[in-house]
Amino acid sequence: MRALLAPTTSIEAIALGVLQGLTEFLPVSSDGHLGLAQVLFGIEGGLALTVTLHAGTFAATVLVLRRRVVDAIVEASRALASPARFRETAGGRDALAVLAASVPTAAIGLGLREAVERWTTEPLAIGLGLLATACVLTSTRWAREGEADTAGVGVALLVGLAQGLAVLPGLSRSGSTIALALFLGVRRERAFELSMLMSLPAVFGALVLEAPKALRDGFALGPALAGAVVAFVVGVFALLALRRVVVRGAFAAFALWVFPLSLATLALAWAWP
Repeated sequence: MRALLAPTTSIEAIALGVLQGLTEFLPVSSDGHLGLAQVLFGIEGGLALTVTLHAGTFAATVLVLRRRVVDAIVEASRALASPARFRETAGGRDALAVLAASVPTAAIGLGLREAVERWTTEPLAIGLGLLATACVLTSTRWAREGEADTAGVGVALLVGLAQGLAVLPGLSRSGSTIALALFLGVRRERAFELSMLMSLPAVFGALVLEAPKALRDGFALGPALAGAVVAFVVGVFALLALRRVVVRGAFAAFALWVFPLSLATLALAWAWP
């Protein structure tokens, strides 16, 4: 969770809310875009705003996938008394996949944390990450239509591995996880749903860890709430649009934005004084 500019006006917070709502879900790398903004415009600081914006997009995910989220929580709770429910119910299978994916995600995320902090504003690192994202997105043109409605533990661990590596600047989390799920035979709509469900524990954990520090730092409540509301609304529309694109098999189209951006960022790395 990277700090954003602490806004002085609601207009600035709203603009950042739009950026957060779009790039958090679309496979274009929110970290890559924010890193470029830091390099080019000196955006830094503002942990409190970062937390509130992520809370907005977290709420958007829960709203759009509310049925899946509720089913997973209910069946996971019941599975504490009857572990077989992890295999026998759709919600239980989703919960097990999310739990399995969270293990490599947490391990890799914590292991790469210090290195990532050094690379967040390095145009070369961002450009290479964006280039990798463009290649991943383009590769989905050759992914066969899957039939699986769920992700087994093995598939979930692999997707969790991809999710963990996506802490690298420029490497899209949604792009990596959805693409891998597609290649592993998961049905398109379910690949989208599982990718978003698997993101919830990581985002929630980051919110819990960062919220106390954000509150101690203090923030302007009005602009922060305005940004969070906008991030929520834009995030909902971005999620619905992404689901439609994935289901239609047009996921690779996002490379049309990411690939030129990666080349421009690599050129920036070469030319930057």
